[in-house]
Amino acid sequence: MISVSLCMIVKNEEDVLARCLESAAGLVDEIILVDTGSTDRTREIAARFTEQIYDFPWRDDFAAARNESFAHASMDYCLWLDADDVLLDADRTAFMRLKETLEPNVSVVMAPYNVGFDESGRVTFSYYRERLIKNRSGMFWAGAVHEAVTPAGTLLYADFAVTHRKTRPSDPDRNLRIYQTQLAAGVQLEPRQQFYYGRELYYHSRWSDALAVFEDFLSEGRGWVENNIDACCLCARCQEELDRPDEALAALLRTFSYDRPRAEACCEIGRWFLQREQYSKAAYWYALALTCPRDDRRGGFVSPDCYGYLPCIQLCVCHSRLGDQERAEAYNELAAACKPDSPAVLHNRTWFQSLRTPDTFS
Repeated sequence: MISVSLCMIVKNEEDVLARCLESAAGLVDEIILVDTGSTDRTREIAARFTEQIYDFPWRDDFAAARNESFAHASMDYCLWLDADDVLLDADRTAFMRLKETLEPNVSVVMAPYNVGFDESGRVTFSYYRERLIKNRSGMFWAGAVHEAVTPAGTLLYADFAVTHRKTRPSDPDRNLRIYQTQLAAGVQLEPRQQFYYGRELYYHSRWSDALAVFEDFLSEGRGWVENNIDACCLCARCQEELDRPDEALAALLRTFSYDRPRAEACCEIGRWFLQREQYSKAAYWYALALTCPRDDRRGGFVSPDCYGYLPCIQLCVCHSRLGDQERAEAYNELAAACKPDSPAVLHNRTWFQSLRTPDTFS
């Protein structure tokens, strides 16, 4: 059985750290915490789980801090978690099963990172991350923000997931501030970082600035296909905010120049037509979304609702507006198969029932 070092970087995490470490307890063989300047009870809580707590002065570089945590690891593999991550019971079981069976030739274990949830706790946003990395294998973290390890060697896709559960907002300006400091110092962002810089501008509602960065990113032609597709979708949102709907649609259609249609892009195009009450065209794109195979292992951002619930509930709307209530109701039931407790599904059922109920006053 392989051995695992849990490597974490922390700062003022007293509200979530114990939850995270308790979820990993018994799964790992050592716990390493690199503290980048806590002023709360973080170190006190960490000391209940490990003696390996190291200071590392924060210098606006997440990759440097993560590499420092890996540098102290002595086990076969390094597992990274953020303090507001947790391993749920089913994932703990799957992790232990993997640990007992993992072949030593595997260099990187990829695992889903579940970061968005609906009101019932179902995952609405997820993507694969490099989660277990073979120690002393020559792979290092890169990127001051949105840091990542470029996987090399033999990869394995695991069936355990890490769940991200924030309890409080982080500094909303931190990432953008780091990028702008780098740019002011003359740093030229590599493609992945350029893409994420555009996202930070987008999150700050700086539509024109974000659009310019995304357009530069795409025109250079050096981006990863999944980032290219996502950049097109974000360009579309920026164009909409700038009241340029035709350019928004063009940006969405551009996604098809990079790869086969993604359900996420098809749903966005469907939304574009639905907003303009072009129901037949909207229905076409939502129906196309239902034919798109979901492949989380491609590594891009995945919105599971786009591969079932969302197209079905919107097809219900489209066909109802087109006067085909029978077909609309059928799509509502398909949406119910995905989310039986959806308020929209329940509302639609009441509506369809009312259509079948004779008017007692007629």
